[in-house]
Amino acid sequence: MAFQPSLQEIQNFKGKYPKQLWSLFFSEMWERFCFYGMRGMLTYFMVTQLLMSDVDANLQYGATQAFVYAFTFIGGLFADKILGFRKSLFWGGILMIIGSSILAFDPHQFFFLGISFTIIGTGFFKPNISTMVGKLYKADDPRRDAGFSVFYAGINIGALLGGYACIAIGKEYSWHLAFGLAAIVMTISLITFVFTQKSLGPIGLPPSGEEEMNDIVVAGIEDKVQTEPVTVKVKANNKKWYDYAVYAGSLAVIPVIMIMVAKTQYTDWFMYIIGPATLVYIIYEMSKYGWAERKKLIAALIFILFSIIFWGIYEQSGGSLALFAARNLDSQLLGSITLDPNGVNNSANSLFVIIFAFLFSIIWIGLAKKKIEPNTVIKFGLGFIFLAGAFFIFYSTRFFSNGAGIASLDVFIIAYLVMTFGELCLSPIGLSIMTKLSPVKLQGVMMGMWFLASAYGQYVAGILGAGMAQAGEHDTPLQKLMSYTEGYKQLAIYSLIAGVILIAISPVVKKLMQEVK
Repeated sequence: MAFQPSLQEIQNFKGKYPKQLWSLFFSEMWERFCFYGMRGMLTYFMVTQLLMSDVDANLQYGATQAFVYAFTFIGGLFADKILGFRKSLFWGGILMIIGSSILAFDPHQFFFLGISFTIIGTGFFKPNISTMVGKLYKADDPRRDAGFSVFYAGINIGALLGGYACIAIGKEYSWHLAFGLAAIVMTISLITFVFTQKSLGPIGLPPSGEEEMNDIVVAGIEDKVQTEPVTVKVKANNKKWYDYAVYAGSLAVIPVIMIMVAKTQYTDWFMYIIGPATLVYIIYEMSKYGWAERKKLIAALIFILFSIIFWGIYEQSGGSLALFAARNLDSQLLGSITLDPNGVNNSANSLFVIIFAFLFSIIWIGLAKKKIEPNTVIKFGLGFIFLAGAFFIFYSTRFFSNGAGIASLDVFIIAYLVMTFGELCLSPIGLSIMTKLSPVKLQGVMMGMWFLASAYGQYVAGILGAGMAQAGEHDTPLQKLMSYTEGYKQLAIYSLIAGVILIAISPVVKKLMQEVK
């Protein structure tokens, strides 16, 4: 029987990194290869292979991503309370493999069936492997940040490779092969986890006891940037039939997801109901607390509102920018290197995160030592300013185009560099600030609100992309260049306004936050 270390033995590791980190690193790297490879193919495949209009493809991309992010929170809850992280991760991986295999078999006929499996699978897989990384460390271990930095490097390597490889293979060779590659790498991810999980000891096992309280470390939803982990307490239930109920329920909901993604008006209804209902519930809960707690919750809601705007603009990457890259970009980098424009669109951000994330952390540390580090609200505002700069550069590609409407790949990549700077300012705050601003009993609810806000951001991204596509469905590439870049200019203006407003109201929000930094 294989030796299983205790939690204390794992957390008392020698050196900089626990050995278990590396198996989780590779499992996550290959899973993110699958996820970002699939994500990067969606809009392009829907337009070129399923012959959808740009409008419908953008709306369905937004709906798909919205449900991915919504189910990430739901999958995390089921793992916390019933399955445990290991079972949840394994079940999610199996569903993702099935979904990718269905798409590899016949992506045209079974597109929405395959996508629905991957939506549910990602919801079970994604939040729980990050949680297990957090469990490798004691709460006060100063080596935690270094470990998460390595883990997020794995995420970005997977996103970089998958984002480029899958779309390039699909366009140049075979869509069956492209989706099949996603299934293969997901299988590698799952095999890696299965054969190394013994070394995790008790980490990730199902919760025991009817009312046992468990500390849940959550790393954050925007998974390509190192986020500050947070801890939330939840009540656990561990009855065997609960496991089977979760498995059966997740399979039973797949036809519902198929309908809601394929018919985006159903997604509209869902989003119209769930957001306002959640807000009403939060307001009701706020009434139970004193003014000091209410002010912090108001500050949290401000962050949530602006995060929806940010992700709605940022996530054009998988929607309108994917179509723009396919139709309006040349394939020459620096005039000599031939690259697939869609591959660049899918992977440039990951490459820049790998290069610059560490530099940004050094900058913040240096500013903090000099006591001039911007506060959380200012960082949010700077994120929007950089985002505005990126979309102004996307707009400026029209000035670097030829008469046929084909623009410069070099300028396009510069825009992604600036966009990454914006992400690095805003994204690491995430769930951590939600729990810091929330009373203990509301931390789980506010964590859910942050995940829901990310889902709304994806949903808004689809609507914005569809709006830009409505101008001329059958336009020439030159006309599409003009209409899309005009849309990017509008998004740049919206982002700039949001950033200026955030910076302007930062003193007010800082007062609402009180002692929270």
